[in-house]
Amino acid sequence: MKINCLIIDDEPSSQIVLKKFIKDVEFLELIDVCSNAIDALQVLKQYQDVHLLFLDINMPKISGLTFYKSLQNPPEVIFTTAYPQYAVDGFEVNAIDYLLKPFSFDRFFTAVNKVVEKRIPNGNKTDNDHFILIKSSKTLHKINSENILFIEAFGDYVKVHLKDQCILTNATFSSVLESLPHRLFIRSHKSFAINFNQMNSINGNQINIKNHKIPIGQKFKTEFLDFINQSKT
Repeated sequence: MKINCLIIDDEPSSQIVLKKFIKDVEFLELIDVCSNAIDALQVLKQYQDVHLLFLDINMPKISGLTFYKSLQNPPEVIFTTAYPQYAVDGFEVNAIDYLLKPFSFDRFFTAVNKVVEKRIPNGNKTDNDHFILIKSSKTLHKINSENILFIEAFGDYVKVHLKDQCILTNATFSSVLESLPHRLFIRSHKSFAINFNQMNSINGNQINIKNHKIPIGQKFKTEFLDFINQSKT
């Protein structure tokens, strides 16, 4: 599933960042880059299949918000701006997300993944359809979330434990966890979150997954047990 996108931003530095991030996500296809709303309107007239706009709000002559409101059948939009006071206005037009500059690749991908989730009909969504992108060194790994056993905070890094390997990334623990299906992953400890479908057994305050033993922290025990009980129904 390709998502055709258009960058509308008058800052060259922001254009460079967005182009790089889009290039790193295989299901995104960049149609064009525009520095103002007038040029963007011409592109949208030329290309009828633009699915997503990365739209700066604070632009000269016509603001991104005014431009978006003027469109008859607007694509999905992720607003990008350096001004947090515009956030409420952005969500009033049902924006997918709002990225506050400067933003990381992790935050960018979390926003983009919301577009993917929205485009998959509810009746067709399964955990097997969900994947995340994990950057390790200079390699970008596409990982099916079902294949993740658990994730582990490791100093300034995160270990993503798979069935046959462990990938080390400098993404934050919270950003990795946020990108995973909440119906599938549950935090058991300040440094661990597990894939419930991969859990073999629980022994006291310890979870067994394959040959791994993951602790259950006292702070997370109640929420963890509630998650298990809900999963039984």
